Amino acid sequence: MEQEEANLQRLLKWAAEFGISDSTSCGHSCLGHSLVVSCFPGAGGRGLGAARDLEKGELVLKVPKSALITRESLLLKDDKLSLALSTHCSLSPTQTLTVCLLYEMGKGRTSWWHPYLMNLPHSYDNIATFGEFEKQALQVDDAIWAAEKAILKAEFEWKEANVVMEQLMLKPQLLTFRAWLWASATVSSRTMHIPWDGAGCLCPVGDLFNYSAPGEEPSDFECMNHRTQELVFQDISTVNEETSCMLDGEQLDSHSQRLTDGRFETDVGAYCFYAKKSYRKGEQVLLSYGTYTNLELLEHYGFILNENPNDKVFVPLEPEIYSSCSWPKESLYIHQSGKPSFALLSALRLWATPANQRRSVGHLAYSGRQLSIENEIFIMRWISKKCNSILKNLPTSFEEDSMLLSAIDKIQNLHAPLELADVSATSADEICAFKANVVKNGERGSETLVSRKTMRSRERWRLAVEWRLSYKKILVDCIFLCDEILRCMSSNTSFPKLKKM
Repeated sequence: MEQEEANLQRLLKWAAEFGISDSTSCGHSCLGHSLVVSCFPGAGGRGLGAARDLEKGELVLKVPKSALITRESLLLKDDKLSLALSTHCSLSPTQTLTVCLLYEMGKGRTSWWHPYLMNLPHSYDNIATFGEFEKQALQVDDAIWAAEKAILKAEFEWKEANVVMEQLMLKPQLLTFRAWLWASATVSSRTMHIPWDGAGCLCPVGDLFNYSAPGEEPSDFECMNHRTQELVFQDISTVNEETSCMLDGEQLDSHSQRLTDGRFETDVGAYCFYAKKSYRKGEQVLLSYGTYTNLELLEHYGFILNENPNDKVFVPLEPEIYSSCSWPKESLYIHQSGKPSFALLSALRLWATPANQRRSVGHLAYSGRQLSIENEIFIMRWISKKCNSILKNLPTSFEEDSMLLSAIDKIQNLHAPLELADVSATSADEICAFKANVVKNGERGSETLVSRKTMRSRERWRLAVEWRLSYKKILVDCIFLCDEILRCMSSNTSFPKLKKM
């Protein structure tokens, strides 16, 4: 801990020398006027807190272009690196930046970026680092496939870049796949967008901001969407076309509110960061750098959010559902709240209508209208049954995973007995499989505490269980919602009597 603190202080001093500042007038200190480095347990760990009360939209940090780590800045400082990469134009921009990062790491203290490099995380938990055990712990086919693709992609890019890394005579430990995973994860999780380079840039101090998902603080526009979505499940006479066309944020692309809180500003030649809301002194200042599902966060950044307003579940649909509507597949999902998306409801209502009548009611379905009580009851039952079927086909239940998470946190010694009375037989088998997997990989652990390597494996396993738990919660909430709607519809006598479709 003392070494980490010393490294941090060197970084902040180095940053101040090169014009990184949280004040409009650069002084002797990098931070202290608007921001301060703090620890936020359970909320991202080390991050940036408000050094004073901050107003929404206020400039809180500025990082000049000269301090950004880009392919351009690295190549300009090293002729050997520039020459080697000039003969390997087939490498992608991110591969090139990854090679540059490993090359710069090999310089050690002689690197101009050394104070920054020493503060990078020692390891990452993004999905490409998952072993076979952690990958299978995701349980859901789409997630397992995403992990497999990420691992295969990382291996391919590493082998492709190995030629130039050997030409650069990198140290043996920097040529390994493990080193490549670390460097590529650094690029994936910490780079920020710049207009002149598709690989992005590493932004010293600016990458200390932790993530906040857009949508956590809904605007008036979003509040209207949520209210209108509730109306979709009520009497069709209460829903009008003007509001229902804005449901579920599917028109948010035209919304003017900025989703990110930092950008490179050419006129000042610096990356500028702004407060996404008003903060009180001591609160963590967060950065929204895009809308991601939990699986995407796990893939690119190595974490998930317990309450992610942008999370969603795609349920398998019959081919006829896709062919009977014009909605794109990516709009047919269940929200994190458990509500079916506007497009999914529309598509199901149309699909549940006899084919010879779809043309006549299509405009009603696309405007968000219920078509009939019978139609609505059918699709609510269909959605509930579909979600139940998915849950039953998974190895463990929502309740079992909740108890398993508590048991995972208690694993401190691989050889000590663990109280398994509160977990199911399936979860107990998974715990035993984890211990066997760690031992198989050559890590037996100490007699008292698990080693750092085992802790990393345990953390990745925990992330997999957390992800599948959040996936199942969406399905459970959707079942509850559909069942509540069915109950209300069966007891509500105020619905108009409509002809069966």
